Amino acid sequence: MNSWASEYFVSQGTKLHYYRTGGQKSPLVLIHGITDDGLCWTPVAEVLAADYDVLMVDLRGHGKSEAPDDGYDHKRIATEVAGLITGLGLKKPVVMGHSLGAMTTLVLASLFPEIPQVIILEDPPAFWRVTPPSEEDQDFRAGMRTRFYDFKRKTHAELLEVAKIEYPTWSQAEVDPWVNSKHRFSLKILQMLDPQQSVPANFPALLRQITCPVLLLTADPAQGAILTDEDASEFLRLVPQVQREHILRAGHNIRRDQYSVYMQTIRGFLAQW
Repeated sequence: MNSWASEYFVSQGTKLHYYRTGGQKSPLVLIHGITDDGLCWTPVAEVLAADYDVLMVDLRGHGKSEAPDDGYDHKRIATEVAGLITGLGLKKPVVMGHSLGAMTTLVLASLFPEIPQVIILEDPPAFWRVTPPSEEDQDFRAGMRTRFYDFKRKTHAELLEVAKIEYPTWSQAEVDPWVNSKHRFSLKILQMLDPQQSVPANFPALLRQITCPVLLLTADPAQGAILTDEDASEFLRLVPQVQREHILRAGHNIRRDQYSVYMQTIRGFLAQW
């Protein structure tokens, strides 16, 4: 059992919870995906805590953080994380995010380019591609809504069985916090599933304001990754300082599918700064 601090901070009026490894080290902030929470980063944090003061934040509506009735848009969420970082006095942190957390990281680095030293993105949604929602997109989001409700109805044992069937290669260290997080998110987060409502206006132009180095981690759409080569190419056009690393035999949960390669990749990138 880790002896990490478990603390709260009120940012922009929202009570956010976070875990912190501590120590007089450079700060590193980890931002989870939708339906996950801070402890889903445990296997990553256990390694990086040797070199960094690691913070694992529970976003609004997740984990132990407050779940307001509204305000579930990416600008609000990123601004709350920025308020947490500045409020705790963290100087030039590394900011890493997965999925929703990667989107949060992007918006944070766009609106507050002075905050991060570098950012790392694990399979973000390609919300920079401004296109009318397709029928396939609408079906995908409807499926996500159904899945979220299903998570809330299942018991702990049933969720363990889901993980066993859907993610047979994951270690138990990944499975346990994933399962636990599914009983700790609020269904209010469903408001974030509509990018037409939740994504900042003129998002592609905002991305051009990012000044820090960026590592983009991509994987195989055939195995569930959501970012395509076309999505990544458009992102590199908007943010030319991006370093892209494609990780084989992984889907949307890159670090869970290929933990060793993921850790080697991010540590190699971080060693440059």
